[in-house]
Amino acid sequence: MLPRWHVLLGGIFALLILIAAPYTNIIYISLFFLASFLIDFDHYMCSVINTRKLNLKEAFEYHRKMGALDKERRRRGLKERGDFHIFHTIEFHILVGVLGFLWTGFFYIFLGMVFHSLCDLYSLLYSREMYRREFFFVNWVWRKIRRKD
Repeated sequence: MLPRWHVLLGGIFALLILIAAPYTNIIYISLFFLASFLIDFDHYMCSVINTRKLNLKEAFEYHRKMGALDKERRRRGLKERGDFHIFHTIEFHILVGVLGFLWTGFFYIFLGMVFHSLCDLYSLLYSREMYRREFFFVNWVWRKIRRKD
């Protein structure tokens, strides 16, 4: 899902939370909203690692090219995983969720991340691209270890 949709949907949902629970601290609502799209910072990190360029425009171009490349591979019957996104893993979600017991702000960050991931999940299911995403950090590490053997 493109970042603009995460910003839009996160903003709408943050407003819904504000309407449903008007006494919720605006800082917490803001944390939810920001987490609903800033979780995608790992996409930017992947583009920087792979292109060695810090320019945000280059990052969008990198992902556009990778999407086109994947589309071509799918057309030929190949289904390959995309880049690994650490902030999108279950383990990272659990870490932030556990930190939510220490500070309420982390709980709202966790909720924003879960909202983002559910939007991604819907998008991946709709486009039949579930194979592209690794959801577990331990699976990614295990696959890296096995390749070295």
